[in-house]
Amino acid sequence: MRAVTISDGQLVVTERTDPRPSAGEVLVRVRAAGLNGADLHQLRGRYPAPAGVPADIPGLELAGEVVERGPAAHRFAVGDAVMGILGGGGQAELAVAHERVLMTVPPLLSWAEAGGTAEVFTTAHDALFTQAGLVAGERLLVHGAAGGVGTAAVQIARAAGARVTATVRNPRLRDQVQALGAEVVAPEGFDEHGPFDVVLELVGAPNLAQDLEAIDLNGRIVVIGIGAGATTEINLARLLNKRGRLMASTLRSRPLEQKALTARAVERSVLPALASGQVTVPVAETFDLAQAPAAYERFAAGGKLGKIVLTTD
Repeated sequence: MRAVTISDGQLVVTERTDPRPSAGEVLVRVRAAGLNGADLHQLRGRYPAPAGVPADIPGLELAGEVVERGPAAHRFAVGDAVMGILGGGGQAELAVAHERVLMTVPPLLSWAEAGGTAEVFTTAHDALFTQAGLVAGERLLVHGAAGGVGTAAVQIARAAGARVTATVRNPRLRDQVQALGAEVVAPEGFDEHGPFDVVLELVGAPNLAQDLEAIDLNGRIVVIGIGAGATTEINLARLLNKRGRLMASTLRSRPLEQKALTARAVERSVLPALASGQVTVPVAETFDLAQAPAAYERFAAGGKLGKIVLTTD
């Protein structure tokens, strides 16, 4: 099979041995695989793959068809269209995934859309509802809302009855994010638009001091992105005064049981909205697997709405 590999800090598309599914796993013929910030960090040597997954093949999400079932794998049949999250290895023509983290592809989604769904919607849903406990009527602030997780968060929060404000740095993208259901503001002075019950921090440490000013009493800040920096100084007295909570979360390193629970939550709460068209998967651009270096350059350049997706067709 062809696979995107990382060698000495460079991306190379090369031939690799076809993987085989173990107990509870299925082999998926990958049709599309989304790019995520973690892939870029792995390329730069900042985010090594966890044990048990290919160390040099990036890719945290995929969509494709089941072509083989391992022992005791019964949830899907050969030929089923599936999508899901991985610890790595998704950016290849074939990949193995445990059946418990996979979901059925809703019929309205193209392969490119399905390939860019699992990681961002699972991340957004887990952060907003499982971690922060967002409920209908609350006010949510989403930082960096033009990216994959941001566009997912805006839509599922609105669908759940929250009032959403979003920061978007690129003026050309603000109307498009607003069309997804958010009041869009510039990043500068965002705290003046509060108070917010929940802040979804996708940018990183530079926002944190203002996030503390922006939350209401009993407000919650969830950090799931640190692209702009991981270190800052904050005034904990402000957190105390507001009886606030500061939390952070990742998906990649979680054990299988926890990942399976996130998949079931997305199946219940998000897939019906995707199936009906209430929620969409914005895809900024697609690249063939052989164009992986160009796809990574496009991802790193920013200024996009939604996902960059690799396809194998």
